[in-house]
Amino acid sequence: MIKLMDLIGLTGIELVDFKIHCATGSNPTPLEAFFDGAFKEWQEYQNQKNFQCEHVFSLIHLGQDRWLFAGIYAVKGFTPKQKEDGKPYYLYSTEEVEGLKHLTGRAVVRFNKVFRASYLRGEKYSDNLIVEASREKRMTIGDFPGFNSVLLSFAMLRTMVREANPSWRTALTNVAGVYLITDRSDGRHYVGSAYGGDGIWQRWTSYTKDGHGGNAELRDLLRERGENHAQNFQFSLLEVCDLYSSNDYVIARETYWKQVLMSREFGLNKN
Repeated sequence: MIKLMDLIGLTGIELVDFKIHCATGSNPTPLEAFFDGAFKEWQEYQNQKNFQCEHVFSLIHLGQDRWLFAGIYAVKGFTPKQKEDGKPYYLYSTEEVEGLKHLTGRAVVRFNKVFRASYLRGEKYSDNLIVEASREKRMTIGDFPGFNSVLLSFAMLRTMVREANPSWRTALTNVAGVYLITDRSDGRHYVGSAYGGDGIWQRWTSYTKDGHGGNAELRDLLRERGENHAQNFQFSLLEVCDLYSSNDYVIARETYWKQVLMSREFGLNKN
């Protein structure tokens, strides 16, 4: 068995006063933030003074006892902040330690954490991190799963578009169709359609730029609740059509799904 700490030790990096952060959560999940290149910022937002140490050793939960090594971060300080409801939070300043690219996002470890605590004293638990696998490439969003299995958070959509993931881009460029955006904060639906050009790929790419993709209803929602509210959006496909289907046909199918889901009466569609 190979310990993750032994591999880190080979790089010459010495850790004395450090905590292991077992990252979990949602909206976005830490894995989504990692894929989106925003894990550092995601981790720096803390509700408590959790990083009273020199370094943070970051693990992202993959399920059961499997964790993804997400890097080591030097703690530079923190700034006390206050939420709108008056509750405090702490915005940390960290810097990722260099020399670990061969492990960050690649080393998958086994760690049987049977307790709830997420911020652990490093010297107590670091020897329990056993390397299960070392990936050839940094973990990222997987291959296109098929039209009937598309379900993307806003963070995952941005990752997929930023990386121009070949399998996703090929599939979504070659179809028109009707899609669904669900606001996970309240369950309301927005039904939209894509036709012509590069199909659904082109339409969904527009959402990654501003969150609303030019839709008046979603633009109004983000003005009301803030740009970050787009993190609540979830994207899925209701129906795919041949890219050469007429615009009128695709729009008719969009209207049908608005009626089925009653997204005008109870959702985010205005027409």
